[in-house]
Amino acid sequence: MKNFLLACLLFVLVAAPAMAQTYLDPAAPMEERIEDAINRMTLREKIAIIHAQSKFSSPGVARLGIPGIWCTDGPHGIRPEVLWDEWNQAGWTNDSCIAFPALTCLAATWNPEMSYLYGVSIGEEARYRGKDVLLGPGVNIYRTPLNGRNFEYMGEDPYLSSVMVVPYIKGVQEQGVAACVKHYALNNQEVDRHWVNVNVSDRALYEIYLPAFKAAVQEGDTWSIMGAYNRYRNQYACHNSYLLQDILRKEWNFDGAVISDWGGTMDTDQAIRNGLDLEFGTWTDGLSDGASSAYDIYHLANPYLKKIENGEVGTEELDEKVRNVLRLIFRTSMKPNKPFGAMCSDAHIAAARKIAGEGMVLLRNENNVLPIELNDTQKPTILVVGENAIKQMTVGGGSSSLKAKYEMSPLQGITNRAGSQAQVKWVRGYVGDVSGEYNGVTTGQSLEDDRTPEQLQEEAVNAAKEADYVIFVGGLNKAHNQDCEDGDRLTYNLPYNQDRLIAALAAANDHVVVVSISGNAHAMPWLKDVEGILQAWYSGSETGNAMADILFGDVNPSGKLPYTIQYELSDYPAHQYGEMGYPGVDKQVHYMEDIFVGYRYADLYGRRRPIKYESQGVKYTITPPAHVALFPFGFGLSYTQFTYGKAVLDGNKVSISVTNTGKRMGKEVVQLYIADKKASVVRPLKELKGFEKVELEPGETKQVSFEITPDMLAFFDADAHEWRHEPGEFTLMIGSSSADIHAKVNYKVH
Repeated sequence: MKNFLLACLLFVLVAAPAMAQTYLDPAAPMEERIEDAINRMTLREKIAIIHAQSKFSSPGVARLGIPGIWCTDGPHGIRPEVLWDEWNQAGWTNDSCIAFPALTCLAATWNPEMSYLYGVSIGEEARYRGKDVLLGPGVNIYRTPLNGRNFEYMGEDPYLSSVMVVPYIKGVQEQGVAACVKHYALNNQEVDRHWVNVNVSDRALYEIYLPAFKAAVQEGDTWSIMGAYNRYRNQYACHNSYLLQDILRKEWNFDGAVISDWGGTMDTDQAIRNGLDLEFGTWTDGLSDGASSAYDIYHLANPYLKKIENGEVGTEELDEKVRNVLRLIFRTSMKPNKPFGAMCSDAHIAAARKIAGEGMVLLRNENNVLPIELNDTQKPTILVVGENAIKQMTVGGGSSSLKAKYEMSPLQGITNRAGSQAQVKWVRGYVGDVSGEYNGVTTGQSLEDDRTPEQLQEEAVNAAKEADYVIFVGGLNKAHNQDCEDGDRLTYNLPYNQDRLIAALAAANDHVVVVSISGNAHAMPWLKDVEGILQAWYSGSETGNAMADILFGDVNPSGKLPYTIQYELSDYPAHQYGEMGYPGVDKQVHYMEDIFVGYRYADLYGRRRPIKYESQGVKYTITPPAHVALFPFGFGLSYTQFTYGKAVLDGNKVSISVTNTGKRMGKEVVQLYIADKKASVVRPLKELKGFEKVELEPGETKQVSFEITPDMLAFFDADAHEWRHEPGEFTLMIGSSSADIHAKVNYKVH
């Protein structure tokens, strides 16, 4: 006993003090805690923390009580749980989610309040499921309507995307979940996305393709950024020195973590030196590579460790990566007092329906065919035609595929809302994509139909002759080569002979309404033959209810297009230059339209001569489109009418009155465009620089004002590598779309 007591005393006097560790106060500033953690970590712990340990997680440092990071695909809902090393589902029964509308629909609301509501709602679902990083939102620019992932992005205009992405980020991150804005940068096509090198001028890069990412960093304070698959300046975007080091870190002062797209890391030395912090998805095929763990052979795993041990590289870059990853951990998985979150709540269901309804865009309403009036005395016969009226759209499309708790189909929504006040009938009309599975999630629908297209069309036409209204619900879907990751559309026209079917329906019935469920523009050769057109997007769990709200007038449509709908594919500037302009030649794609993307190009219609200019040694020839746009950027109809007053300039503030002259409440998006009347460089005829969505009761008038700031007038001077605006005269234009300007006023800069 005496010897035991002596041993204990010696331990207390000698061993215990040596083992004791003094930790910083948890309330200490985060940067101090990060440095403290780095100083305690071993080399192997530092290496481990910068790459994945499973398909969607990376390790922390268990020895120091630092938890790992759990990611989830977004940005439209929380992805179901997958197996550790596989994309397929883990088979959980409690991982269903509310599917929110696609981001094209969110952008079409032109309402930052809807974006914040979206962010809060999806952030709560991520938080409840224990996720630390939401892989979204996406803000790549709509360059071509063939891009399979356009439905995940926010349209063609950098200003609109910039304004809409910020509240989304803030809403998500208030829940203790990091937004991971993607895909940085220039991921504007899915064809050859893993190899294509984008050639674009610095001016177009800064004016068109980067502003939304910059806003995400400097205004949204996003905690993480995801690199893209494609190359730029012949370096892969996930470890691109110019994008990640020069612009993101040095110019924008980003202090978050750069995360690779899954499988986007291609080179160990570049991954070490060029700004990648956290590697995911490389060789994630279990143990088949003969290593104890496939994750150990990631570029930022054992290959990096060996280079350090061999003296080929130092640890300065490693410590910076660890610092950025720890900052992400401290902001998310180690954040104290995080909200509990919520899953599939009534509030989220209501949010999904509200956002979907506010994003749907009424494109045509001849003879006021909409809204369809229902009452107990007149019971119209409503024929619903089309596969998309019943097909579940939350499954498929790539990484945004979801396991939704439910999905209200258009047919269900229309039938439920009509109730006993109408007779609703559905016929197939066409057979498109009968699949209903993605990564182990199945819809449970049986869409097989062995009838010929002629038989299906004949049935639909015969039924249309007997109906009071025909609602054709078609468009695209999320099958490969439609609105889907890893493949672009093959044609601008609607698939599955829908154009022919719509024309036949219009010949059989005078009251045809076409509802397009899609995330991309498409041709409309039947445009003048139908009375109504509604762009309904992929609207998530509440699709059917939100659509019925619009069709029957419970909600007054207020969505506006976030992109231009052109007459034919060649009217998009990316398709003016053959394969060199899209999809590229020898894995090199050239953005020869330069800054003339979207409405900036559509505005040139009617101009007799091409625009010719040179920038950074490249000569540009911009040939005007052959046709006027079918529907311009910012366009959208309402069930009421709005009149605009005269624009009044007071110093740097321009104001205008807007009045609801109709008979029902409505919302109008007042849009400010600015034109530089005489510049030293070629500039677009006008550019969106402000907008505000206002709600007006019948007869109500509101004043809308915009403060003109120097950045609204600036262009990017590529030679000087700076933004600058020149003295001279500008025109301030206020309207309801890029092609419908109601008031102008001159603005001088001395």
